[in-house]
Amino acid sequence: MTGKAQDRLFEEAIDRFGGAIARMARGYEADPELQRDLLQELQVALWQSFARFDARCAMSTWVWRVVHNRAASHVAQARKRRRPWVDIEDLALADEAPSPAERAETDQALALMLAIIDRLGPPDRQILLLYLEGMPAAEIADVTGVSSETVATKVHRFKSMLTRRFAGLGDAT
Repeated sequence: MTGKAQDRLFEEAIDRFGGAIARMARGYEADPELQRDLLQELQVALWQSFARFDARCAMSTWVWRVVHNRAASHVAQARKRRRPWVDIEDLALADEAPSPAERAETDQALALMLAIIDRLGPPDRQILLLYLEGMPAAEIADVTGVSSETVATKVHRFKSMLTRRFAGLGDAT
């Protein structure tokens, strides 16, 4: 592929998915400086990947695979220095209830949800971040390499856990 074709594909991908890629960087990295670094890493990896893009899959699938693979690598490297991951099935949140002031702000609720996602290992994190971007289960399955049934199960468990979590917050007021 020529450099111009690679550049054109990259520009198209950034036009279509740039905002979502930035949100993914925030979802994978809490520290604002490291978010910027990760976003640059994702963009570089995406640009480099278009040298091999042959359009056998949809551009969206290609973009999400590249972005999530690079972000997962970034997180795995950072996790070696931090606390261990947990599976979504093992996530215990009862002892981490936020204060009433934290519940009052939508941004804080989103931050809490992202903090929960941050504790998950790469497979669960990828599934949930793609779900939050509005991607259908079948496409999430293509990107992550798991079955669409597994995607649906993980999303259902996450939504149920969040429902219980936020319902419990309303009882505390």
